[in-house]
Parts: sequence; structure tokens; C-alpha cells
Amino acid sequence: MRRSTPVLTTPEYSVRVVACSDDHRGWSAAEPPDTFGLVLPRRGHFRLVNGGVEQSVDVTQGYAQIPGLDQRFAHPSGGDVCTFVSVGATLWREIVGDRPAPTTVRVDGATELAHRLLLRTALDAADPAERLVRTVATAAHTSASDVPRATARTPSARAARARLAAHAREAVLDDVPSSRDLVSLARALGVSPAHLSRVFHAETGSSLTRFRNRVRLSRVLARLEAGDADLAAIAGDLGFADQAHLTRAVQATLGTTPARVRRALGALAA
Repeated sequence: MRRSTPVLTTPEYSVRVVACSDDHRGWSAAEPPDTFGLVLPRRGHFRLVNGGVEQSVDVTQGYAQIPGLDQRFAHPSGGDVCTFVSVGATLWREIVGDRPAPTTVRVDGATELAHRLLLRTALDAADPAERLVRTVATAAHTSASDVPRATARTPSARAARARLAAHAREAVLDDVPSSRDLVSLARALGVSPAHLSRVFHAETGSSLTRFRNRVRLSRVLARLEAGDADLAAIAGDLGFADQAHLTRAVQATLGTTPARVRRALGALAA
């Protein structure tokens, strides 16, 4: 079941929060979208077939919705919450240009903060169109499909590598205790640390450490968005060495402090 909450609606674009409570491993029926748009996850993760291409969708990786490309969904890990930015065809072409939009888009820390800030457009005096254009332009031109993948010799070997990377992603996203270091995660998945490290980077374009840190930053943003002002507690809960470590990580990625991020986001309902 999906619940869609409008945040901002204009003739040319809209921003909604979509909460899905589905919990199933099987694929849904094909759903043909009728508008251009971006789906940028805020919480949870799921699987998607978008125009025949299967992909993971989580806080580090969203997708572009393109009319004519059927979509099918599977939610083996339960529900999720996403920001859905719907854009009219003319405005989409003006923002994205003539190049084909990627079906898969990387969501770095700055992009995640930008789409969370989009949810504040009805609450403050900032120009929502400027925020939307920047968010769509950045996300739509940053394609995870550009990641070079190492080729395995047989289809079964390629499938095994993809499964291994997917299981590692899910372990990190679900905060499984063994996922907090490479050696423990490799043992839990029944492979050597070197093999897991090589396969994960080849399949995702990111090291496990970088992916884990990106997911952790998303959890920081979620806590700050909820109005949590206790930075020391957030640091302890999320595995930072201390509050100073948390502050340095946020500044290095977003160019600002956690306190300023919290004030910018305000206390929004999830």
C-alpha cells in the first residue's frame, strides 16, 4: 500500500512524499509511468525493474521515472519512504537537456540534503523552483549506470557477483552487526574479505567503507531532520568516535555543520 502526501504542486512540477508499506519479495505488476520524475529514497530500500533493468533503490541510489519505461517493484525488506519529484515534459527537457536521462541516479550526501530541503519549500521563503531545478539537474546527470563493471566469464558467475554485492548492500542498509567491518561481513557472507572488497567495488563503483559512510550520513540527516539536537548521542548511536568526528564528517561532505543542517531542515514529519 502506498500513501502519497503532496508538499508542493504547480502546473509544471510537484513534490510529494511517498510512503510504501509493502512487504513482498515477488515482483509487482508492470506500472507504466505517465510523467517524468525522480524518486529519491529517504528511508528503507527496495528492488526495481526500470525499463527492463533491475537495480537496487536505497538512500544512496534513486532512479529517474521516464514515460514509456515500465516499472516493477519488490519490497523484500518492508516499507520505505521516498521523495517523488514529478516534472512536466517541457521543463524536464529544459533541465536535463537532450542527453538520455539515466534510469539509475546516484544520490550523494549533497543531493540527499537538497531533496530533503525540497520538502521545506512550502514552509519558508526560498525559491522552490530554484531548489527543484538544482536537485533534478544534479541527480539526473549523475548516473550510477556509468559505473564500469568487471566482467565475469560466465552468466552464472556474473549473477553470483551481483548477488554478493546486493547481499552486502542490504546488510549495511539493515545495519546488521556483521556489516560494520569488512572482515566480519565477509565471514557472514561466506567469502574472503579480499573477494568481497573486489566484487563490491566492481559492481557498485564504491568501496564498502565509502558506501557504509554514505548510509551513515543519511542516518545523521534523518536524525537532524527529526529535530534531534543531541549531537553527542547521534554520534554514539551511529558509530562515530565522538561528536567532533561526526561534525568533521558532515562538514567534509556537505560543507556545513550539523547544527546548521538541523536548522535548515527543521523538524519535519517523516
